Amino acid sequence: MQQPDFLPMSRSQMQTLGWEELDILLVSGDAFVDHPSFGTALIGRFLVHQGFRVGVVAQPDWKKPSSVTVLGRPRLFAGVTAGAMDSMVSNYTANRKLRRNDAYAPGGRYGLRPNRATLVYANLVKQAFPGLPVVLGGIEASLRRMVHYDYWEDKIRRSLLLDAKADILVYGMGEKPVLEIAKRLSRHASLDNIAQTVIVRSQVEIGRAVTLPSYEDILKDKNLLARAALIAESTHSAGASPAVPLLQPHGNRIAVIYPPAAPLTTAEMDALYALPFSRRAHPGYAEKIPALESVAASLVTHRGCFGGCSFCALGAHQGKIIQSRSQAAITREVRLLAQSASFRGTITDLGGPSANMYAMACLRPQGPCRRPSCLFPDICRHLQTSHRPQIALLQAVQKISGVKHALIASGIRCDLALQDPAYIRFLSAGKHISGALKIAPEHTQPQILKSMRKPGIHICEQFILAYKKQAQQLGQPGYLTAYFIASFPGSSAQDMQAARRFAKKYGLRVEQMQDFIPLPMTLAGIMYHTGRDPKTGKPLVVEKSHSARKQQRRVLLGQKNPR
Repeated sequence: MQQPDFLPMSRSQMQTLGWEELDILLVSGDAFVDHPSFGTALIGRFLVHQGFRVGVVAQPDWKKPSSVTVLGRPRLFAGVTAGAMDSMVSNYTANRKLRRNDAYAPGGRYGLRPNRATLVYANLVKQAFPGLPVVLGGIEASLRRMVHYDYWEDKIRRSLLLDAKADILVYGMGEKPVLEIAKRLSRHASLDNIAQTVIVRSQVEIGRAVTLPSYEDILKDKNLLARAALIAESTHSAGASPAVPLLQPHGNRIAVIYPPAAPLTTAEMDALYALPFSRRAHPGYAEKIPALESVAASLVTHRGCFGGCSFCALGAHQGKIIQSRSQAAITREVRLLAQSASFRGTITDLGGPSANMYAMACLRPQGPCRRPSCLFPDICRHLQTSHRPQIALLQAVQKISGVKHALIASGIRCDLALQDPAYIRFLSAGKHISGALKIAPEHTQPQILKSMRKPGIHICEQFILAYKKQAQQLGQPGYLTAYFIASFPGSSAQDMQAARRFAKKYGLRVEQMQDFIPLPMTLAGIMYHTGRDPKTGKPLVVEKSHSARKQQRRVLLGQKNPR
């Protein structure tokens, strides 16, 4: 099927394409932006490429079921997503204060995305189109696919699939499972046994499976939440074999969580990102979408992260297997971008979750293992850590006509960079850094770093010294911006003071910091809820009051008076 200039958002736009009916309707909590950094555009373009007619309802009025009917009833299913962010993270600060803006809405206006948007939109669709299959996806659904702790309500919640009463949930990056769902519904086939999905059944007949602690058991003993998370992490590590389904009872219903799909190959990644994205917001918007402004001139080079940090949602969503695009495909996209009238000569970011994981892979003969982190407690000997592919990519992009600067705006891993001195020298020359290079020590205290699954602070120190030394030799300032987390489980105001001293000692900018947010499906979120280390069961001091959390932030930023 020929790709449209934009996926339709109205009946008139459907008629222009000659479509009388949609196959698939996508309902999203984000404004619709036709850029590969936005999940709705990525899934929508991919499905059209596969021959399906796809339309979008963006940020519908959640009080009116009629707001999702503007394109008519789709033939196959409605896909529902809260958008690029968990709606509770989008709507509230780390201290549960209401935010006043939304970068994914026209003009940055707050209030167009409801709390628990996936649940709300699923109910809207069910009211508007009785009997239509509803498919949940996106990061909100992905991180709530199991029984989980909800920080905003401070309670244990069921799998989102049960609360939404939807037909199936897709977790992770969903191209393969969504395509399989569309094909099966086209031929009226069962949705059982699709990789990277969750379904609910009253009884199951699966030969090999692992049963997790039930919702009811976790309500009685919150420490079982850690057990469930650790089993899921080890059993469903992307690429680990053999992987089996997970079963989690909820009363007389069972959530069946199928193992992840195979990661995309380089050829598949190239084909996906080569689809004809306009890289613009839908022309129906009169106001700018702030989230687009920050990524308009950026390119995704890879997805996935093998760091396994306990506080991060990336591993649970994108998986630990790095899926990289080829240099040829990336440079082809840069050439197209450089020809656009809006391009000003700077590629603002060539990266992924961690910029310097590009093209890295496990070289273990049997394939990736169940180890949750390839970097902690030390770097795995089977990990290929050469930075030559990233260096070659940046150099190739820099040579393209019309490109003045090709920058790395994503953060880098210090422990990986230390494996390749040539990479540190390359970065310190300053050609691909705007202002300051971003690093993420996160903390300085040994026990807290261990709980985070981050290397000891001496690794960060080694990188800082090496980077600044090389920069000085090359006549560069060698500025560094360091990310820290305040109020992490086990952390105190005194620990934040130590982090402040560390940053001051090495001249690090610490404006980039965050208050800890206990995200669903993360081990650190479970630490916050239980007050215990999930592996050892040892008690942790957890700051939960707003005043104590604010104090840690104030100490880290060196503020004499609370803001």
